[in-house]
Amino acid sequence: MGNEGISWVSKAPAFDEIRDRTGGGFDAVAQWLEATPGEELRRRQASAEATFRQLGITFAVYGDSDAAERIIPFDIVPRVFLPDEWSRLSEGLVQRVEAINAFLDDIYGAQKILADGVLPTDLVLGNAQFRPEVHGMRSPHGVRAHICGIDLVRTGPDDFWVLEDNARTPSGVSYMLENREAMLRLCPELFRQLRVAAVDSYPDALLQTMQSVAPKGGSSKPVCVVLTPGHFNSAYYEHSFLADSMGIELVEGADLLVDDDVVWMRTVQGRVRVDVIYRRIDDDFLDPLVFRPDSALGVPGLIAAYAAGNVAIINAPGNGIADDKAIYSYMPEIVRYYSGGEARLPNVETWRCREPESLRYVLEHLDEVVVKLVDGSGGYGMLVGPTASKAEIEEFRLALVAEPHRYIAQPTLALSTVPTMADAGLAPRHVDFRPFVLSGAKGVQVVPGGLTRVALREGSLVVNSSQGGGTKDSFVLMNEPRMRQSQSMGGMTQSQGIGS
Repeated sequence: MGNEGISWVSKAPAFDEIRDRTGGGFDAVAQWLEATPGEELRRRQASAEATFRQLGITFAVYGDSDAAERIIPFDIVPRVFLPDEWSRLSEGLVQRVEAINAFLDDIYGAQKILADGVLPTDLVLGNAQFRPEVHGMRSPHGVRAHICGIDLVRTGPDDFWVLEDNARTPSGVSYMLENREAMLRLCPELFRQLRVAAVDSYPDALLQTMQSVAPKGGSSKPVCVVLTPGHFNSAYYEHSFLADSMGIELVEGADLLVDDDVVWMRTVQGRVRVDVIYRRIDDDFLDPLVFRPDSALGVPGLIAAYAAGNVAIINAPGNGIADDKAIYSYMPEIVRYYSGGEARLPNVETWRCREPESLRYVLEHLDEVVVKLVDGSGGYGMLVGPTASKAEIEEFRLALVAEPHRYIAQPTLALSTVPTMADAGLAPRHVDFRPFVLSGAKGVQVVPGGLTRVALREGSLVVNSSQGGGTKDSFVLMNEPRMRQSQSMGGMTQSQGIGS
């Protein structure tokens, strides 16, 4: 039977990652779409979403009374990466994440990059995301950004761009894993036709990364925990999922105490020393003795234990400065400074509104550009000029004039599309991509996959789940019958050394 009820609805001029390419697995996906009846595709997609709801894979939008009932919509059509393009992406990701770690280690240490005039000093030291409270504190083994989610967009066959860096508490890896589980169960024929790299070793690789950065002088077998703000948090499912997958404890602030600059976990058998904390709590709430004194979520004395070198915090406090979009605009210079080479993954052109000439340009082209808060996230505080109303544009004009330093602007890109199940049939929808990169004492690992986010509304460029976006599985195709051990660790690309 053919694909009855499913038509290719195309109104987007953007590069389509399946329809505009042939061979290399794309033909197999296209043929699968043609051969699978439309109602069957819908049935499988509904089955996956029902499983997600049953498992409690939900997210919350704060202030929304229905938040607890939401799942991130899943789309049954996978995204495909060829081996050679994945190799290029991995090299660029390793280079960028190593530079981010070097940058963080520097600005919380000797601040050589500032002394050399590569970045404006006030942009860093006057930034709300810079935490002077942890200046001079060295993270165990010199690693600060242990888990990074680097958001990428694509505009053509060979054109990838970094849209954002996420070095605080990047989320979404549980969706990557659950999406793959759903595809293996519902679409096994695709995996028989295509050699797809596995992603299920991520929890093991994460645990190995955590253990590798345990402070010296701790337990011979490092005790690792996941610190969550609790079940009301929008990403609580991911916190519990990862703790369970790694076989470690999921704790809240009240489960931990600090005594003589050592972190202990309360258990029914007594106190247990904690060596590594994967925190999913924002800096402000991490330690009421250092940051917000009214925080009931954190652990009093945690930063003192960190300063004493008795606990590793993943990711390190203060990493938010690397996520700042004004800092992002300097990433080509940052990569060049620490690696000695040009960035393999380019930035999207960015206008810093704190600079008068850039501000003037942005104000004159508000209906053409995307404007973002430098510390914004989740698709909030953003103007997409071509689709904004006149009232929205004028509102942003006033905000830009009043506080230009709080904004950057970028051109509106023709993001690539992937066929997606829509009401009228298979239609192109814009996507972005968040690969996950782990950094430990033994080097950097790139997960052979990631989270593809899709803008489900026709013409929309906003992929965030809180703004109506969904997710897809991401297939990284392999050339060889099996990954060579000398080039992989748990199925993941591994590298060491800046610029490697």
